Amino acid sequence: MNTKPYDIIALTILIVGAINWGLIGFFQFDLIAVLFGGMSSVISRILYAIVGLCGLYALSIYSRIGEGRLMEQRN
Repeated sequence: MNTKPYDIIALTILIVGAINWGLIGFFQFDLIAVLFGGMSSVISRILYAIVGLCGLYALSIYSRIGEGRLMEQRN
C-alpha cells in the first residue's frame, strides 16, 4: 500500500484524539479543553472538528486497503 502524507497526518491526529477520548472516558479529563480554554472556546472547537474530519478522511483508507489486497492477489 502506498502511504500518502495525508494518511500519516490524519493517523497522528486521530491518535491524539483517541488519547483525549480515553482520558475523558477513564478520568473525565478533557486535555484539549484544559489546554485551550474549555470545550466551547474557538480553538478547542476547531481542534475537535479537525479530529472529526481526519476520522472521515480515514474512512478512505479502507477502500485503499481493499484495492491493495486485490492487486496483490492478481500478481
